[in-house]
Amino acid sequence: MLGVALALYNEVELAEGDEVRVEIEGEGQATLPRDEQNVVVRGARAVHDRAARPFRGLRVRQSNRIPPSRGLGSSASAWLAGMLGANALLGEPLAREEVMDLAVLAEGHPDNLGAALYGGLTVTCWDGDARAVVPLPVPADLGFALLVPDLEASTVEARAALPPTYSRADAVFNLGRAALLVAALGSQRWEVLDVAMRDRLHQPYRARALFPWLDRVFAAAREAGALGVALSGSGPSVLGLARRSEAPAVARAMKDALTAAGLAGRDLVLAVDRAGAQVEPVAGRGPA
Repeated sequence: MLGVALALYNEVELAEGDEVRVEIEGEGQATLPRDEQNVVVRGARAVHDRAARPFRGLRVRQSNRIPPSRGLGSSASAWLAGMLGANALLGEPLAREEVMDLAVLAEGHPDNLGAALYGGLTVTCWDGDARAVVPLPVPADLGFALLVPDLEASTVEARAALPPTYSRADAVFNLGRAALLVAALGSQRWEVLDVAMRDRLHQPYRARALFPWLDRVFAAAREAGALGVALSGSGPSVLGLARRSEAPAVARAMKDALTAAGLAGRDLVLAVDRAGAQVEPVAGRGPA
């Protein structure tokens, strides 16, 4: 599965404590749990369990910039923040590959986790005996335009929109496009990106059930110069690939199309984060 780490970050501070206390500012501050159901706390507890260390409590301060329930990998960011922070507080008992394995078991989206943990543009296969995160070169002249609707979509709703089975023709269609997408990005064959990013397995169903404005946004992005366009994850955010000079126009065109459909949202142009998740000590509080 292909994932990309974009420069939109959550910052999380962790400190050991005798109870669970969670502070949240920014995205999700009105809805995210502040008790042991908080995903950061659950990630930290999972590391304690894997390392056979007692979990007594945790103080958490979240500064969130990744909107939740938008198909942008916010849950992957939260799981990794809790796991990497707790691992640092415990003296690094788990290697980064072990953290990845634990996160995949907990979160279930290795494409998001691989990109968030290792940075850049990655192909991740983490299933059964296959455990690999392979980086691809990030072309310097490729821009990433993002539309983030105010509308939220839960993973449960997004999965419920999909059919229980697919035809062989549709499966073959997507397999061919997935291979072409990796080849196009690796060789910078921009003229085939639009074809490579077409889909028959999830976008048509989710557009029909949840996002009736999607085709209009796709058309506007292509008209503005997008080389390819797709739902980000399960949506509702939309990612457009364009030449860097044309990415702002693509982002604005997608927002204008969403507005014309009667919905609000934000348009962003983001760089690629090439470093992945970082752990740094917090002055006066130890590692976080």
